[in-house]
Amino acid sequence: MDENTRWQKLGSEFLGTAFLVFVGVGSVPALLLVNQANGSTFSGSDLGIISLAFASIVIVTVYVFGYIGGNHINPAVTLGLAATGKFAWADVPSYVAAQVLGATAGAFAIVGVLGTEASDIGLGVASYADSVPWYQAAFAEFIGTFLLVFAVFGVIYRKAAPGWAGLAIGMVVFAAIIPVAPTTGASINPARTTGPMIVQQVMGGDVVWSQWPVYVVAELAAGVAAALLFGIIAHTAHDVASTAGVAASPSEV
Repeated sequence: MDENTRWQKLGSEFLGTAFLVFVGVGSVPALLLVNQANGSTFSGSDLGIISLAFASIVIVTVYVFGYIGGNHINPAVTLGLAATGKFAWADVPSYVAAQVLGATAGAFAIVGVLGTEASDIGLGVASYADSVPWYQAAFAEFIGTFLLVFAVFGVIYRKAAPGWAGLAIGMVVFAAIIPVAPTTGASINPARTTGPMIVQQVMGGDVVWSQWPVYVVAELAAGVAAALLFGIIAHTAHDVASTAGVAASPSEV
């Protein structure tokens, strides 16, 4: 039977999310450390490099892990798939747990590679300034996550052009980070939000846990909203109402 086991699927979610956090989130302290050493300040071009790091690793994980477990690597995607009958609700807790554990492992890897200095300068933890109202931060994360999840549903739809899923998803991540990052750091992923916060706490750094629900609630709500709206916009009478129990994969377009 040519089907990956449950543990292989969970392993792919763990590794995919770990890769995402190590490369994407890790690019933040990496650039800050380089700038610090050169006596320069964070610039718009640095934001572009960070966005490209996230986009690049997302593209890679789609093609490497998509055919194993779907490469959700984001609880907002998993919840959106479950809410629309494309993923079994019974598998949601294990997928989310694998994603959060992977994000935590990826954040620990950042410290392992860059040293404790990475934690000293924030570890790339997503946060917003005191001058930003919580509802503005929540709206920013909602919009960024909505764009991402809507695009994911677009590329896994049966009418989508085959073979472009990885590039399309990676590019929407790149695009969404640019306008959202100045407000919240553009986490757009509850696992990416949570893992680095856990590691930063373990490393003795400052973590504003009161911001955590603002990120996570907005991101999960956006995942469900994007999934439902895509169905309203795109689905025809031919579409099957439910595919529960099947992990939707961007590589299976």
